[in-house]
Amino acid sequence: MLGTQYSTIRFSFSIPLLFCNSHKFSLYLECKRKTLTMKSEEILELFRQFEQVASQIENVECWSARDLQRLLGYAKWDNFEKVIQKAKEACKNANEEILYHFPDVRKTIPMPKGAVKEIDDILLTRYACYLIAQNGDSKKQEIAFAQNYFAVQTRRAEIIEKRLLEYERIQAREKLSQTEKQLSGILFERGIDNQGFAIIRSKGDQALFKTSTQLLKKKMNVPGNRPVADFLPTISIKAKDLAAEMTGMNVQTKDLTGQLKIEKEHVDNNLAVRDMLTKRGIIPENFPPAEDVNKVKRKLTSEEKKLLKGKKKSS
Repeated sequence: MLGTQYSTIRFSFSIPLLFCNSHKFSLYLECKRKTLTMKSEEILELFRQFEQVASQIENVECWSARDLQRLLGYAKWDNFEKVIQKAKEACKNANEEILYHFPDVRKTIPMPKGAVKEIDDILLTRYACYLIAQNGDSKKQEIAFAQNYFAVQTRRAEIIEKRLLEYERIQAREKLSQTEKQLSGILFERGIDNQGFAIIRSKGDQALFKTSTQLLKKKMNVPGNRPVADFLPTISIKAKDLAAEMTGMNVQTKDLTGQLKIEKEHVDNNLAVRDMLTKRGIIPENFPPAEDVNKVKRKLTSEEKKLLKGKKKSS
């Protein structure tokens, strides 16, 4: 792999120390636990090899099919190509994009007397490698290891992705709270009290979701004393935030005063946001309720505390 270049995409290799972070060490331990029939030194060597040939291209971790062929114990490229084809079929059946997970590239390899030769290769994402391992010869120890190695990595990636989405939703909810607080202050200066602001916000919700706040709460099983925004998906929270931002700006720009004028402005802004969403096939009221955002926040905080405790114990 070292000294090898691709004519389509340039690889930027970074071969770290084997266990330079806790993630790699825990990944190794889990692979070891799931391949108990192999000796520890064999697992360690395979783990080292799989880590060394991994590379990052445009922030995506990937492997060369030619390198994976060798690591999985396939002597002939033709035989390994048959496994890749099965993996591509599995990818297609899972409604994943084959060209993203299995892009074709050209690879130059060194030849005797300083010559070089171009050969076909395929870049493989972590998911592609997982599918190849699942479709390989399970009697091979290398395949057994790869099945667990990529399964563990894929599951960890899914957990990280889920956590990032939850964090994004929490951030969106906090942003909406800030926007509504600013809007409330703007309206208060124009004679709108808390009750008037609540009515304006409710009218906006009705324009955005085509139903009253109370009916929306009932539909989503939201407790009566909780804001509906705490149970909305991220895109709906951001839609409310955008409409509120627009209202705050236009109230000041147009120098609007009075309950009715400001109420109409907020309704118009929510209708504009709804129109934008529905034109893209996004119907706000059709989304199922999301998990209570406060519960999600507590869960993430608890996980962070456990992680910090684990780091202190290991240090």
